[in-house]
Amino acid sequence: MNQKANKLIDETSTYLLQHAHNPVEWYPWSQEALDASRTEEKPILLSIGYSACHWCHVMEHESFEDEETAALMNKLFINIKVDREERQDLDEIYMRAVQVMTGHGGWPMTVFLTPDLKPFFAGTYFPPENKHGMPSFKRVMLSVAQAWQDNRADILESASEITAHIAQLNSITTQITDQSTSFDKAIFSQVLNKIASNFDAKWGGFGGAPKFPHPSTLQLLLRIRKMVQGEEQELANQVIETTLDKMALGGIWDHLSGGFARYSTDRRWLVPHFEKMLYDNALLAPVYFNAYLATGKAFYKEVGCAILSFVENELTSEDGVFYSSLDADSEGEEGKFYVFSLAEIQQILGKEESNWFATTYGASEEGNFEHHTNVLHLQNILSEEEMERARPSIQKLLKERSLRVRPGRDDKILTSWSALMISALVAGYRATKEIIYLERAKRAASFLLDKMEKDGNLSRTYGRGKARLNGYLDDYAYFAQALLDLSACDSNSIWYQKALLLTNKTIEYFYSPDDKDLYYTPSFHESLIIRPKNYFDGAVPSGTSVAVMNLVRLSKLSENEQFSSIANDVMSTYQSLFGRAPDQFANMLCALDMHLSQGKEIVLVLDSNDDGRTKFLETAISRFAPNDLELLKMADSDHPSPLFEGRGLHQGKSTAYICQNHACQEPVTDIDRLEAELHPHLVKSSQKETKH
Repeated sequence: MNQKANKLIDETSTYLLQHAHNPVEWYPWSQEALDASRTEEKPILLSIGYSACHWCHVMEHESFEDEETAALMNKLFINIKVDREERQDLDEIYMRAVQVMTGHGGWPMTVFLTPDLKPFFAGTYFPPENKHGMPSFKRVMLSVAQAWQDNRADILESASEITAHIAQLNSITTQITDQSTSFDKAIFSQVLNKIASNFDAKWGGFGGAPKFPHPSTLQLLLRIRKMVQGEEQELANQVIETTLDKMALGGIWDHLSGGFARYSTDRRWLVPHFEKMLYDNALLAPVYFNAYLATGKAFYKEVGCAILSFVENELTSEDGVFYSSLDADSEGEEGKFYVFSLAEIQQILGKEESNWFATTYGASEEGNFEHHTNVLHLQNILSEEEMERARPSIQKLLKERSLRVRPGRDDKILTSWSALMISALVAGYRATKEIIYLERAKRAASFLLDKMEKDGNLSRTYGRGKARLNGYLDDYAYFAQALLDLSACDSNSIWYQKALLLTNKTIEYFYSPDDKDLYYTPSFHESLIIRPKNYFDGAVPSGTSVAVMNLVRLSKLSENEQFSSIANDVMSTYQSLFGRAPDQFANMLCALDMHLSQGKEIVLVLDSNDDGRTKFLETAISRFAPNDLELLKMADSDHPSPLFEGRGLHQGKSTAYICQNHACQEPVTDIDRLEAELHPHLVKSSQKETKH
């Protein structure tokens, strides 16, 4: 390792600190770096990646740790290293440049910029030598530097054209001519058929290899399943259950520790790309919990709980908040930490136990991964008896695995991803009634409020004991969403108050009334070549769609018509794309479903002296009713929501006030009656069993 540190040494990002001793004279993205480029008239070599990225590590080892390559970089360019998870604004902008110039994208991202930050040449990974049809990194740098010297006017003109094209892509509204504010629930049948047309009926999921989980699409399908009947409902069921079953049977799910890997390299979900991201697990856990509540299939609850266990064990800090990711690699090899040869399994478990386990979990002498090793997977969902039999073997293998060199962990804390995990824990509490999940969610939310929020202003990232960078749209939207989720399950009114504050700040900082749209960066953010937007629901739901969902929820909880109006305007901006690309607007379509639905408003006033108040609450929230809204308080406390006005304990008992479509029922104080009102299918099932 180069002993002399570069300018990354004072950063808090794990990824940037990994490069702090490269011989490259790296700058973080800073005014100092931008000024150096202008003063020295050197182009910027912008390298963007993240800690869990396999090929980012490869390029670092091959090029950035190489003295000769570094000397060339230092001579010809101002070199800036960016963690994409910290500076997603830069990643959004320059990824579009890479896609425009190369037709594809990915990380590590390598972009050459003019001193005024306009991109003129880009790529992803470059090898140290010419191979596989790719030029070497040195050759690329020399060619770019020569062109900068000899053809600068042409480069500046080309950079301006590329920037104009990126700006056009950013403003999707300029390409939409059929905006309308009239919405129709009939669109959801069209959406179902469009999504199902890309469904893999044999292995679940969408498309071929590589295959990603698409949690937002699955959440949308759970909603559609609830609103359609007959063949359409059967189709929605098939897509949801096949996908959730096959993912959890495959190797993309770690059958020992419970976490999901980023994606599967094959169609069968068998061999994963082994990196594990907080956001994937935070989004998949609620899908499994909601599927459990919707279908009653206990396996889904087990998977959800296993995900939460993985996050608690491997991605949770001492403060109860959440780290970002685990690398795919250890000891320089992808997946080495996770796989076992058949001989290893036999040695650890013994002959009789290993025979059953290897057969059940698909391990063979030949193996299904490199070096005759095995990614564990199942052919069928195990029975309770089989699961009991497997548990001792799993514990033995976990113990042995814990002795190996662990993959690196990115201990950066992001407001947005941690907020997603808070929502996942709340979903776990609603599905299982395990109070520990709610306590963990409250602890994490309290940390974010203490360390990352001040007067409604959020920071993006936390590390080395300090918060840094202004929050983006997804930080505000995801955290407001998490706080609303908590407000439905916990009586502390701080969750509701802060959700309301953050949503008002979202409007103030990110909303453009002229565009009827939201920007990704706040209005006071540094000036970049464009002000990016974030509207596609991809690996994570867009900040725009989550903000819209918050506005819809809060328009009902706070009786604020402005929230509903803004939500309606933003949805109308993208409406014409809903039917054409529903998978890219899946979470926005979830918001549209709530916007169009007349869900119940369930206001709970609980008696602090009532020993049965927890069961009363859990009866209200433990069901899949995504368009219903719950809010609660203790009778002896205040709450700012107007829904509590004039509502207290009825007859001195914990009370539920249930309203729908501007009409309210009589207050409910009896838990059996509450069960009948909110879980009518369970009551009917019980009556049928009694008759039999």
